[in-house]
Amino acid sequence: MKALVTGGTGFVGSHIVRALNEAGHTARVLHRQSSKLDALAGLTYESAIGDILDELALAAACEGCDWVFHVAAVADYWRADKSKMFEANIEGTRRVLAAARNAGVKRVVFTSSAAAVGLRSDGQHSRENVPFNLSPDHFPYGYTKVLAEEVVREAVAAGQDVVTVNPVVIMGPGDLNMISGTYILQIKQLSWLVPVPSGGIAVTDVRDVARMHLAAAERGRTGERYILNTANYSQREWMGMIADVVGVPRPFFTVPDFILPIAATIIDWLRGQGMNTPIDADQTRLGSRDIHFDGSKAWEELGEPLVDMRQSLIDTYRWYQENGYL
Repeated sequence: MKALVTGGTGFVGSHIVRALNEAGHTARVLHRQSSKLDALAGLTYESAIGDILDELALAAACEGCDWVFHVAAVADYWRADKSKMFEANIEGTRRVLAAARNAGVKRVVFTSSAAAVGLRSDGQHSRENVPFNLSPDHFPYGYTKVLAEEVVREAVAAGQDVVTVNPVVIMGPGDLNMISGTYILQIKQLSWLVPVPSGGIAVTDVRDVARMHLAAAERGRTGERYILNTANYSQREWMGMIADVVGVPRPFFTVPDFILPIAATIIDWLRGQGMNTPIDADQTRLGSRDIHFDGSKAWEELGEPLVDMRQSLIDTYRWYQENGYL
């Protein structure tokens, strides 16, 4: 099969290219002329120059492809203009789907996010059918994915073959931009001083995420969404495991829940001033919630995760050490 990967120069996209290589497929990567290609070093792929808002470039990039993995998105809303994030994540998805449809692509796999899935208040893990129920203003990235999934549903209703995957927090080697690696950096630097929220987190490894993208292309069901999750932890368990891996004392101070919304507002302001904070405001606002997801649907239909999360942390930490991040 020949597959186009949008966002192929990024963390998840580059691992999908690697998985395509390992499975014997042909990979084509859509990227700008100015894009850094470090994440693709050593991989085999064709370059397609352009971006997801460039209709002519998309048409050329989709030509001759059997699959399209639409991974590209703007997630760092604190650094990007929100209007640009909405344009890229929603209109970009619409244009990618249109280009794939016009080129006769057999299937599109759309990378959404667990941030587009709602949270339950009864202590149960959220499944794919829980609608988004957070504030669009406070969680704009998740909201853009909700709206992008509406675009996908419209395309499916019109007869296009699209499968959606919703990864949780992603760890693993190769995270050049330290998207989730801030957990490791923060605990390595501050050790036991890191305040521990009372809630919980859902995590998975990027190599499983890439593998499940391919499984979604091969045997996912048209129009379905699949939460990609390996394990759910309390924040105390998660931070303690990271501390063990990086070799520092475990954090033990529990931050009071009432402080979290105040801290989130401060973080939003700091990031609006261009400052890089260890965690983002969304994580902080949800610090008292158990952000836990049920990944059983993906496990049953796409395959169970293969990478244990402790091993994922070891591999992530080692990669950061070897590449001078710590």
